[in-house]
Amino acid sequence: MTDRTMGWTGRRARPGGLREDYPAWLLRAALSIPSVSGQELPLAGFLAEQLDTLGFDAHVDEVGNVHGVIGPDGGPTVMLLGHIDTVPGQVPVCQVGDLLYGRGSVDAKGAFVTMICAAARSREVRVHVVGAVGEEVAGSRGARHVMATVPRPDAVVIGEPSGWDGVCLGYKGRIGLGYEMHQPPLHTSSPEPTAVERAAAFARDVQDYLRGLSPEQDPVAFGVAAGTLIRLCGDLASAEAFLTCRVPPGFDFAALERFARSRTHSRIWVDERVPGVTRTRADPVVSQLRAAIAAQGARPTFKRKAGTSDMNTLDPWGLPMAAYGPGDAHLDHTTDEHIPISELYRAIDVLAVALPRLGRQLAATPSRQPEPVLAGALPSNRPNPLEA
Repeated sequence: MTDRTMGWTGRRARPGGLREDYPAWLLRAALSIPSVSGQELPLAGFLAEQLDTLGFDAHVDEVGNVHGVIGPDGGPTVMLLGHIDTVPGQVPVCQVGDLLYGRGSVDAKGAFVTMICAAARSREVRVHVVGAVGEEVAGSRGARHVMATVPRPDAVVIGEPSGWDGVCLGYKGRIGLGYEMHQPPLHTSSPEPTAVERAAAFARDVQDYLRGLSPEQDPVAFGVAAGTLIRLCGDLASAEAFLTCRVPPGFDFAALERFARSRTHSRIWVDERVPGVTRTRADPVVSQLRAAIAAQGARPTFKRKAGTSDMNTLDPWGLPMAAYGPGDAHLDHTTDEHIPISELYRAIDVLAVALPRLGRQLAATPSRQPEPVLAGALPSNRPNPLEA
């Protein structure tokens, strides 16, 4: 086995057989392989090799998602789905004390490494780990492919930064709204609005419409819809505007589109309509994550976020679900993106405790769906080459 695959210095093993520095090494290695949306294949291949080494039945699917299945047949399956793509931007990979910097360290390679390492330590429940592509761009191609091609599991944990002592119960939905117009060129002395002025006015109208839907004025509040103008360009004769609108569960997308079209005869288009999603504290995934955090001596915190995630995409499955992972979500997409190594290890400990407990709870639930079987899955007694 090569040093590149082993990736450790021989320090003592942690509970469950993983070498103590393997998770930190794996995250640093993953950060060193760029994986901007649409360019995830090199990282997927590397992660598939690591999953195979850890004892998972691993492969990369048709769209580039990396899969790993481990654990006994005949019981519930818990899917751990994170995303391996990142937004563009260079954040040099380096470690300063306990802090590991790199694009994707928080969003969301840290969470995916947490999932891999926790699943490798937890042999009591069948776990299907998925590193999805295309989460950072409209369409969520990777997660949608999973829904269309993979047997429905019994519960899902989404890999996103919640903080090691936090659980994310929900995400706002999203719709991207575009505007494009052309008109005869005007002299700058004309009283008529220019094309770019019309585009700016359209964006303000949409933002005012969304603000008017709720008496609450905090745009990041979970129950509030808000529009952000992310692109505005044009001149006297032509213009384009694009808004990303974050919306709460139950939002009426059709009403927004009707309003937008009522404000102009110019071209209007949308890139996706993603409904918001939320779970209660009684959800089995939430309950077991909460209990595992408490077992580590912390008071769990519960969050609902203004962004979206693959939790929104997989919500139609109607399964127990929550999002979990180390890192501070405020650092997502920033030039200061970093994660404390100590938090990575704490998150692995939490998830490794939660997984078998969740499996037992699901197995005891009378309404549990029949066990989905993945072809070629490993027997539970396959040796783990990374055990001490």
